[in-house]
Amino acid sequence: MLEWWDGFWAIYSTVIFSMGINAMLALSIYLTLSCGLLSLANAAFMGIGAYAASVISMQTALPFPVALLASALLPAAVALVIGIPTLRLSGVYLAMATLGFGEVVRVIVLNMDVTGGPMGLNGIPLKTEWWHIVLLLGATLYCLARLRRSKVGRAFEAIKEDEVAARLMGVNVPAYKLLAFVLGAVIAGMAGGLNAHYTFTIGPGNYAFENAVDILTMAVFGGTSNLIGPLLGSTSLTLLPEMMRYFKDFRLAANGLILILVILYLPKGMWDPQRIRAFWYKKAEQKARGKLTNSAGKAG
Repeated sequence: MLEWWDGFWAIYSTVIFSMGINAMLALSIYLTLSCGLLSLANAAFMGIGAYAASVISMQTALPFPVALLASALLPAAVALVIGIPTLRLSGVYLAMATLGFGEVVRVIVLNMDVTGGPMGLNGIPLKTEWWHIVLLLGATLYCLARLRRSKVGRAFEAIKEDEVAARLMGVNVPAYKLLAFVLGAVIAGMAGGLNAHYTFTIGPGNYAFENAVDILTMAVFGGTSNLIGPLLGSTSLTLLPEMMRYFKDFRLAANGLILILVILYLPKGMWDPQRIRAFWYKKAEQKARGKLTNSAGKAG
């Protein structure tokens, strides 16, 4: 039994670790979307956190928790600086501004010696264990669940539904938007720090535009109405490429087709509580009608 588990872990440990990291990234973009912010900066924040933690681990004797703390604090500080002017924008304009920020970060990383330039950093110590990911993912879920039920969470929801109405009700819209942006950066940065200490190597290409779109897709694919959606979306899109290996050359086409079908027929994501409740209500109603029909037939 132990030998079977060792073999399974050796083959699929990378996929399992990726599921945890991607879940944190999906939750980071869920947090900004819950406040109505369409941001594409989370891949850049992930990169900042990854490089910060990796440089500390490779060039100092500080313990791993300190590196992880830096991977959360540095993206938060950067998000605070750029968020104040950037969050005056909304919609596609905000997406374009945050996308530009991601490109700026990539160019800076390419031209710095401490980050390894185009070659990136290699030989990062292997310090991430499975329980690190489980612990931080669990803590993230707990904090977001508490946040969702708090005054801050209600303010986020009000801003998402109608920013003008929220402002008229006395909600400090700029402050809450900035809070969501910074907290999303913290989660993405921690995910980057964990990922860097498992993959041994990182480079500028790991945090480019494609990665920003992937993070957004995971959240939207699962649904952003609650915390289950991002988890479901990230897990599905992490496992999907592995499941499509049998299609070989057609794997990418199959992935794209599945995404298109979900977008067309499940516009609110795979996990839509309202749609699920309506489905079961309809089933219960049909069952009740069937019982009434049978009772009427027996009585007749």
